Amino acid sequence: MGIDLPLIWAIIIAFAVMMYVVMDGFDLGIGILFPFFPETRDRDVMMNSVAPIWDGNETWMVLGGAGLFGAFPLAYSVILPALYLPLILMLIALIFRGIAFEFRFKSNRTKPWWDRAFAWGSLLATFIQGAALGAFIQGFKVVERGYAGGPFDWVSPFAIFCGLALVGGYAMLGCGWLIWKTEGDLQKRMYRLMPRIGLGVALCIAIVSLWTPIAFPKISERWFGPNIYFLWPVPALVLACVVLLIRAVRSKRELQPFVLTLALFILSYLGLAISLWPNVVPPAITIWDASSPPESQGFLLVGMLFLIPIILVYTAYSYYVFRGKVDEDGYHH
Repeated sequence: MGIDLPLIWAIIIAFAVMMYVVMDGFDLGIGILFPFFPETRDRDVMMNSVAPIWDGNETWMVLGGAGLFGAFPLAYSVILPALYLPLILMLIALIFRGIAFEFRFKSNRTKPWWDRAFAWGSLLATFIQGAALGAFIQGFKVVERGYAGGPFDWVSPFAIFCGLALVGGYAMLGCGWLIWKTEGDLQKRMYRLMPRIGLGVALCIAIVSLWTPIAFPKISERWFGPNIYFLWPVPALVLACVVLLIRAVRSKRELQPFVLTLALFILSYLGLAISLWPNVVPPAITIWDASSPPESQGFLLVGMLFLIPIILVYTAYSYYVFRGKVDEDGYHH
C-alpha cells in the first residue's frame, strides 16, 4: 500500500494552523486587552511578556500558507481570491502591530499612538481571522476549478459572528497567559476578568455549534450521521473545560487557566475538522481533488521533515529561556 501524501500534507497544514492559533492567539489577545488597562506600567508588563517570542509565533502562519500553496495548489487558487480583501487587511493590521512592538519602547511623545496601533492591529487581525474562518465554513462558489464568487461573499452574519467570537477567544488566551506570566495587582485583575470572558466564549461556542448545522445542511448530515460517534465527546469535553477553568480561577491556579483555554481551542478545532473532513475547499473539493502531483508533494515533504523539528526546537528553547514571571523592565524571574 502506497503512502497517502495528501493525507500527510493535510495533517501537516492542520498542525501548522493549530500551532499558529494557539501560539499567536495569546499575544494577539494581549493587544485586545490593552484598552482595559490604560496604565503605562501595566501595558509595559503585558507587552514584555511576549516581546521576546511574538515574532517566532507567526512562523507557523507562514508555514501553513506555504504548505497550502505547495501541496494543494487548487485550494490555494480558490481560497486566496475568495479572501483577498480580508487577508490584505489582516496583513496591514499585523504590520502596524509589529511596528508598534519595536517603536513603542523607544518613544515618549508618540507612545499613545503606538499603543493604539498595537491594540487596533491586534483586534482587526483577530476579527478578520475569525471572519475568514466563518467564510471557510460557509464554503466557496467554484466553477471549473476556479473561484466564481464576488470579493465580498465572505461577508455574512455567520462570518461576522465568528470574527467576534474569535476576538473573545484570543482575549481569553491572553488573559490566561498573563495570569501565568505576571504577578501582583495586574494578575489579580486578570483573575477577575477571566471568568467573564470565559463564560462569554463558552456562550459563543454554543451559538456557533447551534448555528452551524441549522445554516449548513451538509455539515448537519456529517454531525448527525456516522461522524456523531467522533463528535459527541467534543461538546462534553468543552463543558468540562469551562467548569474546570472557573474552578481553577477561583482557586487562584496560575498555569491551569491558560492550559484549559488552549484545550478549548484544540477541541473547537477538532470539532471543525470532523465537520469538514475531508474537504479542503468546502463544500465539495477534497484534499485528493486539490493535491499537487505526488512528485511535488514528496519533494516538499523531505524539506518539512527537517524544517518542522527545527522550528519546534527553537520555539521550545525560546520559551525555556524566557520562562518565569515578567516585570515592567522586561526581566524574567
